[in-house]
Amino acid sequence: MITLEDHVAVVTGASQGIGRAIALSLAAKRVRLFLVGRNSTMLHEVAELARKSSPMVVAPAIDLVSDGAVIDIAHTVSRQFGDLDVLIHCAGAYSRGDLQAASVEEFDRLYRTNVRVPYLLTQSLLPMLKKRKGQIVFMNSTQGLQAQAGVGQFAATKHALKAIADSLRDEVNSDGVRVFSIYPGRTATPRMEAIYTMEGREYKPELLLQPEDIAEVVINTLMMPLTAEVTNITIRPLIKSY
Repeated sequence: MITLEDHVAVVTGASQGIGRAIALSLAAKRVRLFLVGRNSTMLHEVAELARKSSPMVVAPAIDLVSDGAVIDIAHTVSRQFGDLDVLIHCAGAYSRGDLQAASVEEFDRLYRTNVRVPYLLTQSLLPMLKKRKGQIVFMNSTQGLQAQAGVGQFAATKHALKAIADSLRDEVNSDGVRVFSIYPGRTATPRMEAIYTMEGREYKPELLLQPEDIAEVVINTLMMPLTAEVTNITIRPLIKSY
């Protein structure tokens, strides 16, 4: 196992849910963190918790739909940290709707957040990651493997994200950069609670994956010896309640 202490990690979507759990798990390993989120209040709370164990935490509230803001992240990370070892994409958007009725404008919004943003951010940070033989994690969804009715737009963006990760892996493998996609099933997050409300179903978080479950998988994968490369992991709740 490799140690993560004093590594530098960028985590998007760090203000809540899976991103929050991963950020705090990295902090516990004494990773230096650049945390990205839109909700400044929630992001500040995560940053304060992370600072109890991480030697350095920078947590700007950033709206990633702005190309300029995404590109500026690379400049800020280089200026404040010098290097980058890990990039974890957790930010994303979700919506439901039959293809017959779902608007193209909503599809554009999902595409920009779920595909274009991680693409551009990866592109901007890749030179730093190559220099450090770093690691990239794409938080995907089981919908990115098999789409279901009512979520065609969301699933399409997640299939696109899978394609980006798979292609990137082949491109940077010779540089010693590891690329890992994780496909969680239903996880007890604020977004999932909202999804259950959309579906008109009772939300029972205790029957779902926990964000900490996902974080543990990510941390263990990042610490794998450099003789190994984990490429894809699908994880779902043990008790099937849906």
